[in-house]
Amino acid sequence: MGGFILAICTLNMRSKLFVPGSRPELFSKAMASLADAVSIDLEDSVLPERKEEARNSTGAFVKTCVNQGTGKVLIVRVNAQDTAHFEADLRAVVHPGLQLLNVPKVQSAADILTAVAAIEQAERHNAVTCPVGILVNIETPKALRCAAEIATAHQRVVGLQLGLADLFEPYGIARYDARHVHATMLAMRMAAAEAGVFAFDAAYGNVADSEGFRAEAEMAYSLGYLGKSCIHPSQVAVVNAVFRPSDAEIVHAQRVLDAADAAAAKGNGALLIDGKMVDAPFVRRAQQILRAAGTLGI
Repeated sequence: MGGFILAICTLNMRSKLFVPGSRPELFSKAMASLADAVSIDLEDSVLPERKEEARNSTGAFVKTCVNQGTGKVLIVRVNAQDTAHFEADLRAVVHPGLQLLNVPKVQSAADILTAVAAIEQAERHNAVTCPVGILVNIETPKALRCAAEIATAHQRVVGLQLGLADLFEPYGIARYDARHVHATMLAMRMAAAEAGVFAFDAAYGNVADSEGFRAEAEMAYSLGYLGKSCIHPSQVAVVNAVFRPSDAEIVHAQRVLDAADAAAAKGNGALLIDGKMVDAPFVRRAQQILRAAGTLGI
């Protein structure tokens, strides 16, 4: 099950565009955008008095997305498990057509198991036969410390998503200081690597700072993140351009594989390319680059 969900979600998910669940007039526009994934939000962007309205609108939209063939990954971010909205959100939005639930404020592996039980109940209630995957928000100090444990708690967990505002702001950590961002990105990326799931980057709230946004996206790409969240349509094209192998990367990857094949034919497992040693880890990276390029049609 987990491998099947993961295959669906990682084919092409560079950019993920957030849409408030209280703005149903934007749902179809987001699905028609260049974003690889659309994440309808029932949590932070929806006022308490509009939660029920937002979940009902979102659930109705999810039902219309079955077999549309858009190629987009449809995600819903629900409210946290310790709120009165969590189970109601699941009953409303877990329908055929939904691929991922973005679960916020997770603190432990036990939280994942509780969430899975509730998701399974919603799937049975709504006759969902294709299991919905979980994208976990890592947005508290404890969650960051336990990220690998959280990611391996259940095979429905296919990715970890960084939430820097919640992780930094309450503790006086400067959100836009690249040193802090890099350290946290690397910590979560290593946890995701340990668990064998993908890492997805946080949103960048300063929409006017396009240079800062691009720099942070490039940092995430260099750390092996799958993609980055977008809160405005103008950010999508930047992310799509950053999270793709460059022409130079593709050419080098092909050189690595060709040279590795030639070396293997002579019984050698390591070789030099442009004066740098290349062995098995570099070959695996080259294979990943070429697979990504093929998926994107490059």
